Amino acid sequence: MSTRKLVVGVSALSALALLATGCSSGSGSAASDKKTITVWTSMDQPIIDGLKAKLAPEAKAQGLTVQWRRVDNINQLLVQKVQAGDAPDIALLPQPGIIKDLAAKGKITPLDDVLDLPTLSKSMTAGTLDVAKSNGKTYGLMISMNVKGLVFYPKKAFASAGYTAPKSLAELNTLTAKMKSDGKTPWCLGIESGTATGWPATDWLENLVLKYGGVDKYNEWVAHKVKFDSPLVRKAAAEFQKIAFTDGNVLGERKSIASNAFGTAGNAMFKTKPGCYMYQQGSFITGFFPKAVQKNLDSEVGVFGLPPATANGENPVEGGGDTASIYRDSPAARKVMKLLAATDLGTTAAGNGSSFISPHKDFPLSAYPLKTTQAVAKVAYDSTGFVFDGSDAMPTAVGTGTFWKDMTAWISGEESLDTALKNIDASWPAS
Repeated sequence: MSTRKLVVGVSALSALALLATGCSSGSGSAASDKKTITVWTSMDQPIIDGLKAKLAPEAKAQGLTVQWRRVDNINQLLVQKVQAGDAPDIALLPQPGIIKDLAAKGKITPLDDVLDLPTLSKSMTAGTLDVAKSNGKTYGLMISMNVKGLVFYPKKAFASAGYTAPKSLAELNTLTAKMKSDGKTPWCLGIESGTATGWPATDWLENLVLKYGGVDKYNEWVAHKVKFDSPLVRKAAAEFQKIAFTDGNVLGERKSIASNAFGTAGNAMFKTKPGCYMYQQGSFITGFFPKAVQKNLDSEVGVFGLPPATANGENPVEGGGDTASIYRDSPAARKVMKLLAATDLGTTAAGNGSSFISPHKDFPLSAYPLKTTQAVAKVAYDSTGFVFDGSDAMPTAVGTGTFWKDMTAWISGEESLDTALKNIDASWPAS
């Protein structure tokens, strides 16, 4: 979850409701003489500008023009347009579940005969090519990604104390204990987010389920084939409890977590004497750091990914991204999709100060002007798998309902872990 995804998530709920009514019209027949391709996206404008700068001359060389449109409520509006038979040629969605639903209704063109998927599978971050796969076919290609489960720290103070990034969750616990024995507070932690309070806690649990269970078990949990009240989720919850509830581990202690705003919870790291030394969040959080820190990000901020359960073991990551699909099939749309699949597509977007991160693991790290961004990208590129945010993929009643609410109640001491897990399981809609 991120601030952008909070907005996107609301429109996703409406979109899913529209999908339930069925799409009444197709995407139209291929137009062999089509020369202008429309592309919809909700990505930030700097990313769009960077992609346009790279794509426009390449499209022009093939006699094509690409018209980009930024759409804030893209999930809902796209579904409406598909229903009306007036969809854009290509759209980039942040919610792969909607892509799969539309694909099941025959409204999206499979990319298996459009792109060289075997070659892409070698160039893309493990798992990213699977995010829009359904019934053995690929219906979308991730264009831009974001990374979660990152641990940010005050670079100078961290190095001065002799601390290094842990290589396993056990080493993370050892580092936490070492910081505390040095008289320091290891963790910054805040989950307050207005009406969305609790989502940072769900990210913590999701990442730990992923580290302990791996991609397959994580996906089974997201589909409720593995319940919340299960050994795997309890193991992840126990690890979070060890970090968050142990006296002296968190700035402000356990009692402050639910009322501490996620956007500013990490700022104490950057005081002359850091109030805390580690803050787990997604790649977007650097935009919430103090302005002085943002201006000198590379010298002020260090980052490592939450480590695997065991050193040198499987190390999948959680994140999100924007996935391109063809909604109005034509030779021109297919040509543009091929251009979007280029490994170096985002070099201009990466270099213009945007938040763009390419899903291609052989994308040149030097294209990212900030060392911090390079380090974030490398966490994903070195991973053994990639999954989308679990709460975003769960039914609304759970993912943005009981999961947020009961995690908050557990952390606040208002209910036990047993009660929280059973409540979330009980809220899962009957299939």
